[in-house]
Amino acid sequence: MSTSVGVVIPTFQAAKHLPHCLPPLIQSPLKPKILIIDSSSTDGTVELARAMGVETVVIPQKKFNHGTTREKGRHLLHTPLVVMMTQDAYATSPHMLEKLIQPLLNQEASVAYARQLPHQGASIFAAFSRTFNYPEKSHIRSLQDISAYGVYTFFCSNSCAAYLNTALDEIGGFSPTLFGEDTWAVAQLLHRHHRIAYVAEATVHHSHDYTLKQEFCRHFDMGLARQAYQHLLSVGGTDHQRGKAYVRALLQEVQQKNPSQIPYAVLQTCAKFLGYHLGKRSASTPVWFKKKWSSQKQYWETC
Repeated sequence: MSTSVGVVIPTFQAAKHLPHCLPPLIQSPLKPKILIIDSSSTDGTVELARAMGVETVVIPQKKFNHGTTREKGRHLLHTPLVVMMTQDAYATSPHMLEKLIQPLLNQEASVAYARQLPHQGASIFAAFSRTFNYPEKSHIRSLQDISAYGVYTFFCSNSCAAYLNTALDEIGGFSPTLFGEDTWAVAQLLHRHHRIAYVAEATVHHSHDYTLKQEFCRHFDMGLARQAYQHLLSVGGTDHQRGKAYVRALLQEVQQKNPSQIPYAVLQTCAKFLGYHLGKRSASTPVWFKKKWSSQKQYWETC
């Protein structure tokens, strides 16, 4: 396969992840160009990556931004196809990249994202979010599918997603953002009549067990960021309907597998709900207030 593929992986204190994240990519028959952009780690991340033969660029931690850092990476690689990944996403096979980019090579879509499976030992809550958002069957979505998918039409995750660089060029690439650079880019592309592919056959292990405070702060960032590009998502309706479906399905899952965890499921849902809605209403609040509740303190130090 002659198509040139690049992989961008932003990292910070990732030494424990690289032995799991990098080998399947290095072993890929595609021979991708892999670029790590490291935010000044102190745990040997850079040295390990270079020892594994991976090109590494170091930036100050305060300069990291979900959008601009990835934008820097794709321009440095300058490949026709670029795959965005995170340090804690572990491909389950060296053939993952081949499967992921197939809809792009077939001109069926301009973006494709992988199926995420929970890490071994993940909690019922971390595992459920993967089951709910990443079904077993692949599909392709366009703006014409709004009635079927609602706001999920715009769902994507740069933990493992492939893009046509020409499509990203069309929208000016990834924009500086607190959170959700993937959703922002996909929404713009869909409004320009591009399509997005979900590739269930391309799988990575990726999940998080967040504390209640981390859930609150993460969803604060999500609400604040999504408010900025709500005009692009509004054709899909509100997040309320999908949120209700998620909570109902979660409670059913917990009831079946571990009923004693139902109180925690309620607390977690409340933390997410409160954080998200506080974030949506905080656009005009002072920077100190946003920084207080944000999960990304460094973002606000340059504002």
